[in-house]
Amino acid sequence: MTSLLVSNLTVDHGAIRALSNVSFEVKQGEITAVIGANGAGKTTLLRTLSGLKAPSNGTVTWRERNILNKKPEDLVRRGISHVSEGKSVIPELSVHENLLIGGLWRRNRSDTNKAIAEAVELFPRLGERMDQSANTLSGGERQMLAIGRALVSRPKLLLLDEPSLGLAPLIIEQIFTAVQRMRTSLGMTVVLVEQNAASALAVADTGVILNLGELVAAGDARDLLADPALKSAYLGF
Repeated sequence: MTSLLVSNLTVDHGAIRALSNVSFEVKQGEITAVIGANGAGKTTLLRTLSGLKAPSNGTVTWRERNILNKKPEDLVRRGISHVSEGKSVIPELSVHENLLIGGLWRRNRSDTNKAIAEAVELFPRLGERMDQSANTLSGGERQMLAIGRALVSRPKLLLLDEPSLGLAPLIIEQIFTAVQRMRTSLGMTVVLVEQNAASALAVADTGVILNLGELVAAGDARDLLADPALKSAYLGF
């Protein structure tokens, strides 16, 4: 069943067209990797889906309801969480306080505590750092915390922007393994933006390739990985 449907999405940054008539769909409970070089429009896509950027044209529905031009906090309440590029945590707060922020809008404190426990189960390193301030964490730990905080909001759709950026290979493997577990154990739908094409497509069900704001290809992740023309022209290997 299609959960996220993007149709002819066009987004402009002033005179610059960042996305041009992009269309694709994401099925419920699947991971879709969005691949492309810098300037391809990947981050713009996620910012538009999460309410941080207004589109110029097109439609986007999540579970058959329009999500364009909505406030980000309203989309979080509808089950859409966005982890932006750059390990977005609040450095002055502790790991536990950062995780609590993910459940601020929830009235059920016991469920928030349960969600925090689930995030720690997914990222055990966070459980060892609960009282430490976020600014003492490594880059990989900060990324785990950013994803964990998003999970506390109980998302049905998780938008991840470059989760592997600047991380060591072992940490990248742990992050991608966690992304797969979100799908299998939590039934979450994930849109994963990445420059690390091979790793992202290896964990994804489907892939979307963008180039200079335009859709190059979309389909089964394994088929995209196996296409020699796409590999040499757009996937970088």
